[in-house]
This record gives sequence, C-alpha cells and structure tokens, in this order.
Amino acid sequence: MLESFNTFRRRLLSLGALAIALAAGQAALPGSAQAREGAAPAAFGKVHQIKAGLLDVGYVEVGPADGKPVILLHGWPYDINSFAEVAPLLASQGYRVIVPHLRGHGTTRFLSNDTLRNGQQAAVALDIIALMDALKIDKAVLAGFDWGARTADIIAALWPERCKALVSVNGYLINNLERNRLPLAPEAERGWWYQYYFATERGRTGYEVNRRAFNRVIWKTNSPRWAFDDATYERSAASFDNPDHVAIVIHNYRWRLGVAPGEARYDEIERKLAAGPSIAVPTITLDGDADGVTPATDGKAYAARFTGKRIHRIVPGAGHNLPQEAPRAFADAVIDADRL
Repeated sequence: MLESFNTFRRRLLSLGALAIALAAGQAALPGSAQAREGAAPAAFGKVHQIKAGLLDVGYVEVGPADGKPVILLHGWPYDINSFAEVAPLLASQGYRVIVPHLRGHGTTRFLSNDTLRNGQQAAVALDIIALMDALKIDKAVLAGFDWGARTADIIAALWPERCKALVSVNGYLINNLERNRLPLAPEAERGWWYQYYFATERGRTGYEVNRRAFNRVIWKTNSPRWAFDDATYERSAASFDNPDHVAIVIHNYRWRLGVAPGEARYDEIERKLAAGPSIAVPTITLDGDADGVTPATDGKAYAARFTGKRIHRIVPGAGHNLPQEAPRAFADAVIDADRL
C-alpha cells in the first residue's frame, strides 16, 4: 500500500514539473518541432545568453524561477548535455537548475578578442561567480565533475558564502602546481597521456584538426562500460566547435604541467588554492567504480580537506562522466547534499 502511494506520488511530481517546464518554454520533448530543428539539445529548451565577467555565457535553465538554485558544471571533453537527465530530475523536486557552458564550450563566447584564452582553474571559477552575480543568485548548490568539480570545489573553499552545498565527483580536485610537478605511479601517468600530448605543438595541431575523433576516444577510455550512441556523442561534440575551444583546452593542461603561464590577475587566488584550502560546506563526494581515468576510492585520502559534513559514495557501473551515466545517483546526491 505504502509502496503504491509512493510510486503514485513520484509520478505526480514528475508530471507537475514537466508541466511547469513546458509552460515556461524551458523543455523540449523528444520529437518536438524544437528538438527536430536542432535549436537546442533534446532534453533542454532555449540556450540563454547573459553577459557575465569576461564572457557572454550560454546556459540552460530548468525548473521554477523561484526554486532553490542549483548550478551544474560539466568537464572536458563534455558539455551541458551531461546533465540532460539530471536537470529535469532536480526540477521535479522544485529546484531552479542552471547549466552553463564553460569557457571554450558551446555558445559561451569572450566579450573581447583581446582577452587571453586562459584555461587555468582560477579563471574558470571566477566565470561562475560572475554568472551567479549576473543571474542575481547569491547562493547555490554547486555540483560538477572533472573541470566542473574542480570549479565547484574552488568556490566552496574560497567563497563558501556563495555555496549552499557541494557535490564533487572524484573528491577534492583543487590543483597545486608544485604538487603537479611530482611524478605519479606509471599506471596513473598512463591515464593522463593526453596532458603530455597537449604540451607539444604536435598535440595542439592534432587536437585542432581531430577534436571530434580525439574526444570520442577520451569518452570511451574514461567510461569503458558506457554504451553511448552516435547521437548522444554528436550532441555534445557540437560544443567543441566553439572558436576558443582548442585554445582553452590546451592552455588548461599546459598550465597544469607548468609549461604555460597563468595571468597575474589570478596570482593571489592561485596562492590561496596552492595552500589546499579546506571545504566546510556540506558535501557529497562521488566516484564511479568504472571510471577509466580516476579509479574509485574510499575517499579517505582527501577526507581531511572537508571539515564540514561529508558523505562519500561509490556509484556502481559509472565512469568518468558520472551525471550522464548515472543521472539518478547524481541527482540524489545533489538533493541529499542540500539536506545535510
């Protein structure tokens, strides 16, 4: 009896959220005119643009405008479609979900041709702070993976007043350039082969001319159990056509290895990040047990970095693109982190 009531309740909530999204023009049903025209990903409606900091940011928004804000942050080589199923799950629970294209991806563009196409961690984090300011969001639940998890970690550590709670795939990812100079075990180094490739001019050229094929290889190696189809890949691959994509990606990995400089404007922030700042906001860290680049752990190695409430979970069968491979587990982590 109770199980039947809960099933009915979940269906009712999902239908209500879908009705709200349709009324707001923020969702497109598969097969709808909007989806067929290719104006936006099938799971999302219009891609909005807003000037924020150095960028004209492309983002999608799902859920009630007065809901609790959640900002979902993708990684490389991925885009907003990593959250195509997560966003409506959160919207059905009353959240206002914002999913931005990071710099160098999708419809996000620089406002000036003179701005350095910089991929260092501080620059990307400040992009999201600027986006929150532009959208008049004082505080949000931040959740992400890969570059997105690092960005969320940085904001939670340095600007905790802007972060209600945190979901971070692969735990504490804030970069320390001095630590990055130290060699890893050979098996771990093998997983980062593309960073060394990108450090060469041959790598830059190779990525420029082969970015779609290159990133498909990364998808397969990062998520060896994920049987994604061509259409799923192509929806995200379109975001790699951004005119600044190659410059941002190459600079990001060269900067991490210390073979490309950052900008002086970010030096103070990078000094703070190099010290390994702690994160006190409520947090759920996630690992996929089929992650081809970052093997799952028990989370104890970085536990001391989280001084507030934290739960660590391992998601069975999920690879590196955890929100797209296990959307329910990711959405549940966002909701649970918000309630910690």
